[in-house]
Amino acid sequence: MPDVTGRLRAAASALVAASLLVVLVGPAVTEAVDPPNIDRFMAALGAVESNGRYDALNGTSGALGKYQIMPANWRAWAGKYLGDSSAAPTPENQEHLTRHKVTALYNWLGDWASVAHWWLTGDGDRNPDNWSDFSRRYVDKILALMGDPQLPDHGATPITPQAPTPTGEPPPPPVRIFDETNLAIDFSGGWGEAEFARYNGGQVRYAIAPGATAWFTFTGTSITWVGPVGPTRGQANIYIDESLVATVDVYASRYRARAEIFSQAFERPGTHTITIEVIGTPGRETIALDEFVVNG
Repeated sequence: MPDVTGRLRAAASALVAASLLVVLVGPAVTEAVDPPNIDRFMAALGAVESNGRYDALNGTSGALGKYQIMPANWRAWAGKYLGDSSAAPTPENQEHLTRHKVTALYNWLGDWASVAHWWLTGDGDRNPDNWSDFSRRYVDKILALMGDPQLPDHGATPITPQAPTPTGEPPPPPVRIFDETNLAIDFSGGWGEAEFARYNGGQVRYAIAPGATAWFTFTGTSITWVGPVGPTRGQANIYIDESLVATVDVYASRYRARAEIFSQAFERPGTHTITIEVIGTPGRETIALDEFVVNG
C-alpha cells in the first residue's frame, strides 16, 4: 500500500524548499538612488559656473559647457559614464555625465558643500577651516542658490538659471578668469611649468629666482591671484600700478593646489597692472601662478 502520509510529507518539504530557493537565488533588486537635492545642486552649480549655458567655453582653460568641465576631465568622465571618451558635449551628455560624477562625489564626501569645493579645487578636504576665502565664497554662492540644502526634494522644481528679479541694485559685475597660459600675462626671469590635475588647465607657471616677475594689465573692479600654497612655497612682493602694496607669504603646513593668495578691490572700474615679484625665500623659494580672477 502506498505511503500516502510519506508522499504528502515529502511534497510539503519540496514546496518549502522550492520557496526558500526562490528567496535565496532570486535576482537581487538594486536601484540607483540620487543623493538628496541633486537637482537643486546641479542647477545651482550650472548657474554659478556658466549661467546655465551649455555652449559656454573658457577661452584660456578650455573648460566647457554648463558645468565648466576641463577637457581632460571630460574625456575621462565620458569614457566612464558615457562609455565613449570621445562623446560630444551635447546638453544631454553634459547632464548625464555631471549627474553621475556629482553622485559619486556626494557618496564619497557626504555633503554638497564639500562636493562644491571639490568641483572648484579638486581637493577632497571636507574641513571648511582649511578652505581659502575664494573657495568658501564659491561654496556659499552655490548653497545660497540651492536654498535650504537640508530640505528633501520631494519633486521640487529644480532651480533654472535666470536673471535675478530687478531690485533697484545693479547686477554683480562679470567674473573673468585668465589662467597662466593667457597671452595677456607676461613673465620675466625664468618661469617654468608644473603639471598637476587640480590646477586650472592642469598646469601652473612657477619661478624660484629672486626678481622673477609676472605682470598682467586688466580692466575691472578687483583682481585676485589664485595659486598653490604649501611647505615649499615662499614670499613675493605685489605691486599695483608700480606701487608696492603687499608682501605675501604662500607658506602653508599642508599643500593646497588652489588658494586665494592675494586680492585687491578698487573703488571704481579702471585699468590697472598687477605685478608679482619673487623674493627667493631661502629654503622655500617657489612662487606659482595658476590664474587671475577679474571682477568687472
